[in-house]
Amino acid sequence: MAAKIKKGDRVVVLTGKDKGRTGSVSKVMPKEERVVVGGLNLVQRHTRPTQGDPQGGIKSKEAPIHISNVAVVDSKGKPTRVGFRMDGDKKVRFAKTTGEVIANG
Repeated sequence: MAAKIKKGDRVVVLTGKDKGRTGSVSKVMPKEERVVVGGLNLVQRHTRPTQGDPQGGIKSKEAPIHISNVAVVDSKGKPTRVGFRMDGDKKVRFAKTTGEVIANG
């Protein structure tokens, strides 16, 4: 099945502690059905000192979010579902709310 959400897409979080916040997808994990959104779903990671990071300490990092808990943002800034259609001989993604084609990446 084709990917409805791709790296670089602007998405809004639908549920959880970051509900309503928007960000850009930085990584997609299709086998796990998860995405990493930049600046959202931050978790604290306790790291011990290493040669690469002699300080160690508590670091913040982005955790993956299930793909069903995010939605692509359309041109009006509203969450939308994604559909597929043929434009000539190319298969393109489009926003169900506005019908506009979603730019890839």
